[in-house]
Formats: sequence, C-alpha cells, structure tokens
Amino acid sequence: MQLGSDFIRALMQLTEERNLSQSIILGSIEAALASAYKKYKEKNLEPEVKIDGETGNISIMEIRRVVDEVKNSDAELTSEDAAALGFPGLVEGDVVKTEVEIAPESFGRIAAQTARQVIIQRLKDAEREIIFNEFSERVGDMVNGVVFKAENDQILVRISERTEAMLPREERINGETYELGSRMKFYLLDVRQTTRGPRIVVSRTHPGLLRRLMELEIPEIRDGVVEIHGIVREAGARAKVAVTTLDPNVDPVGACVGNGGSRIKTISNELNGEKIDVVIWSDDPLQYIRNTLSPAKVVRVEPVLEQEKSAKVFARPDQLSLAIGKAGQNVRLAARLTGWKVDINPLEAPEKDSMPTLQDLFEDIP
Repeated sequence: MQLGSDFIRALMQLTEERNLSQSIILGSIEAALASAYKKYKEKNLEPEVKIDGETGNISIMEIRRVVDEVKNSDAELTSEDAAALGFPGLVEGDVVKTEVEIAPESFGRIAAQTARQVIIQRLKDAEREIIFNEFSERVGDMVNGVVFKAENDQILVRISERTEAMLPREERINGETYELGSRMKFYLLDVRQTTRGPRIVVSRTHPGLLRRLMELEIPEIRDGVVEIHGIVREAGARAKVAVTTLDPNVDPVGACVGNGGSRIKTISNELNGEKIDVVIWSDDPLQYIRNTLSPAKVVRVEPVLEQEKSAKVFARPDQLSLAIGKAGQNVRLAARLTGWKVDINPLEAPEKDSMPTLQDLFEDIP
C-alpha cells in the first residue's frame, strides 16, 4: 500500500512545523497505525508497521512467536504451524511475520480515533524529550526570556519559541516588576522531567547570573585574563565580586569597572540597579577582608586567635558606618565572600597630649 505524494508533502511540512526529525514523526505514525490495526482486529496480537519516508509505501505485518505450547493463538504458533505457512525449520523463540493487505482507511472510526490519539501523544512526548535534552545541558547558562504571564503570584517566561520557564518568588529580585512583554536575562537554574513535560526554573537572584553578565560584558573575564574568585549577592541591592589576574599589566578592577564605570553600569542596569563592588582577591585572608570592605577604608585587621576564621577590623569614626553598611549589608557581604566572621570596631583616638607613633602615621596606608 502507498500513502502517496500528499502524505510525503504533509510529512515534510509536519517535520518543519514541529522541528522534529522525520524518523520521530514516522515512528509516531507507525505506532499509531499499529494501535489502530490492533483495535480494528480486536485481537491480542502485536502488529508491526513500517513506512517508507521517500515513497510513502506502508506495510503492516502480524507477528507471531514460535512456542512449544500455544496459549495465545493471535500472537503464538508452533513450529509445525509455521512450516505449514511456508516457514520450515523454525524453533522456539523464532518469529513469523505475515504481511497483511489492508488499507488504513478500512480500520473504521474508532480505530482512526485511536491512531489520532497515539500520534498526538507520541509527538508531544518527542517534543518534550527534545526540550528536556536541550535545556538540561544548559543548566548554569544565561538565557534571554520574555515575560508572558504574570498573575496570581505566578510568573512564566518564554525562553524559546516552544519553551516556557517559571520564575519562583524566591528567585525574583525584590522590588523588580515583571510586566507582560518584558525582556530580561535569566539564570537557568533547574530542568526536571515530569509527567506533564519538562519543568524549567530560572532565576534573577542567583550569583551565576552576575557571573554570566560579567563574562558577556567584560572581554578580559571572557578570555580568562581576569578571573572571578567569588560572588555574593543581596539581589537588587548590592553585590561583591572578588577578582584577580596573573597578568601584571592588567588592572582587574579597572577592567571590570570600565571607562567611567561603563561596563559595571551596564551590568547593574540589567540587575535592576544592583550596586556591584569589585574587589581584589588575595590569598592573605586578612588582606582579603580589608579589600572586601571596600569602599570603606579600614585601619587594621587582626585575627581573633581564640576563634577559627574570625577577625576584628578597626576603622576610624568617619569610616565606621561605611564599613558596616546600611543595616550591616557591607560587612555581611564581606563575611560571606571571605568565609570569615568579621567584627567592625571603632579605632580609639590617641590621647591629645601623646606623641603620634610610626604606626599612627602610616596606619591609613593599606
């Protein structure tokens, strides 16, 4: 039997519209016709359907397995029965395929409905599998998206023509609005396969989003000349990024900030105005703590010997509030970035009648 040139044209059109391979679509149709034939015959058999994608030729075969004792005559036969049908010398476990001459339109209305349901489900499953495979390999990447649903505390983002993702409340920047049609960049946080298809979760608060934006906007980071050692964020408010370089001719902070702050401003604007401090990473933990408290200038950093990874920081009165930050934000981010407990203390002023020491003269020099 042949389905004809109209079938071939329809097959090619479906391949383009669904963005699926011809083999996947043909497999879906073959499975649908097999189910329809089984429904039509009303027998407990296992038919096999093959379609030639170039000619549209279709073949339907009934498959029966050779057994010693037949329990299901629709799907089993003995070696003697096989020999009578022209298949001599078969042993238990061999199969006999018998081609059936019947046109699919003879299957009837119920069988046709079964075929339609199978095709729809198979194509949905294939599309879901393709989407899952595509995006599961991109977890940790940055994706562009358009907000297309924002109601009842649910925000959905379209990240490709056929793919949507959800932006949970905990992954949203405080104070940021998500209006319909808004175009934003998101961090691809998680992809999971469910019975209803892939569940894709994106984030606007993850430190990885800031990392990807810096890789996008700063060639020195993208090329590996400047390396990011750590990122901490209080999304939408403030972030700290520790950077370093092995190239003595490159200023890592200057490279990230850009001329007149152009690079860091572009990144900040993408994150709803989030303030970003770029600091120098150091393998000396006390120097690293000093750096991370920027823009505050601290006088002294001392380890607390009785406690592991704990330090006391001393700052002049005019730098104290800057070192602590609004609601403790600056010192909190510094502690998270360094992994140390940081205690900010005011530097006690020397007595008026005392002579300044060498330490007093040079204490402001980092």
